[in-house]
Amino acid sequence: MSENAEYRIERDSMGEVQVPADAKWRAQTQRAVGNFPLSGRRLERAHIEALAHIKAAAATVNADLGVLDAPVADAIRAAAEEVADGRWDDHFPVDVFQTGSGTSSNMNMNEVVATLATERLAGDATVHPNDHVNASQSSNDVFPSSIHIAATAAVTHDLVPALEHLAAALSRKGEEFAEVVKSGRTHLMDATPVTLGQEFDGYAAQMRHGVERLHASLPRLAELPLGGTAVGTGINTPPGFSEAVIAEVARITGLPLTEARDHFEAQGARDGLVETSGQLRTIAVGLTKICNDLRWMASGPRTGLAEIALPDLQPGSSIMPGKVNPVIPEAVLMVCAQVTGNDATVATAGAAGNFELNVMLPVMARNLLESVRLLSRAARLLADSTVDGITANTERARVYAESSPSVVTPLNRYIGYENAAAVAKKALAEAKTIREAVLEAGYVDRGELTLAHLDEALDVLRMTRP
Repeated sequence: MSENAEYRIERDSMGEVQVPADAKWRAQTQRAVGNFPLSGRRLERAHIEALAHIKAAAATVNADLGVLDAPVADAIRAAAEEVADGRWDDHFPVDVFQTGSGTSSNMNMNEVVATLATERLAGDATVHPNDHVNASQSSNDVFPSSIHIAATAAVTHDLVPALEHLAAALSRKGEEFAEVVKSGRTHLMDATPVTLGQEFDGYAAQMRHGVERLHASLPRLAELPLGGTAVGTGINTPPGFSEAVIAEVARITGLPLTEARDHFEAQGARDGLVETSGQLRTIAVGLTKICNDLRWMASGPRTGLAEIALPDLQPGSSIMPGKVNPVIPEAVLMVCAQVTGNDATVATAGAAGNFELNVMLPVMARNLLESVRLLSRAARLLADSTVDGITANTERARVYAESSPSVVTPLNRYIGYENAAAVAKKALAEAKTIREAVLEAGYVDRGELTLAHLDEALDVLRMTRP
């Protein structure tokens, strides 16, 4: 701490602590700030908001159940709503790498809300962080519940709409490119023709499947251990608290939140977060495939495939004038790499549950929420800054399709696989089209193959819709 700063003295069960004079937090938060000088990374904004929603809901329910006097509960609720709105984010300084239960951050919230609530009461009462703000609660049920609330909100309000936005952009290109025939590729080698539209429709389906996967995971993600308190038994919680507080949080947030079917599973394990993170990784893998395909198809413009053109957004080299690179797909690929790494962290942390509690909650929260945030922004950026502006090099794509030796495939039924393979090799060796090679080999009118059959068989657009 700076010697010139102004401090006040706060007290907790361990004694006195110096706290910055203008801080809304108190002693336990200050101890955590001193104990965990690790990353400088704090809780995500969405996580702070979710914690505040729990405090507001708990205050309402505690008043209804006679645990808190109405004026104290009203002050707590009003203070928590201010925190949820983002007015006091600077007063949440605790590092994400902290005690594994998230107790430090829960107490940070309790202390800030208690201070704000006390100020509201203006001397009529003093609001205590534990006795009042944390009444009927424990860090062990509140903190994991806040993660699930924040993640459910982020998936529902941010990621699902972003993926649907990207899927719609890809579908529009699928329709625009429906008649653009090109060479298919397997193993990065020439294959029978497809349309560019078919490829883009496939990309759109990947994103829509991602949405389906998220919806499938939401029921487990939206289950809350709230009300289980210390170990899942609900000790110090009045009857009816769990159901009532979860219903109140659901009302406040508009989210489909439910009470955990088993509080011991919900408190000792974080499988719902691990499952959701795995879905995020799958979406990142799909985006990786899409972005790499776009980079390949746009490669060039002279010495690559150059089947499509991406929007020119910025100079691509500090030394090569005129060079333009696929910067948005590259940025999205880095997001996908980060999400994949985050998932590994979430999986490792999820395996750290021992008996009645997982003790890696804050890092799970940080990585999961970061992944949702990054994927949401990346999906919209890819749609708006790249996909919407893609144009097709129709002539070049068709030349590739007609030049591919794989277009010989429909002739198998007329001249047989071995003869068709010989035709393909002759066309490659002599730099001729398949049509020229077939005619020179004398297969037309020598069996079932007529000139009309040959024209039909080598219609590359027809090959895409057999």
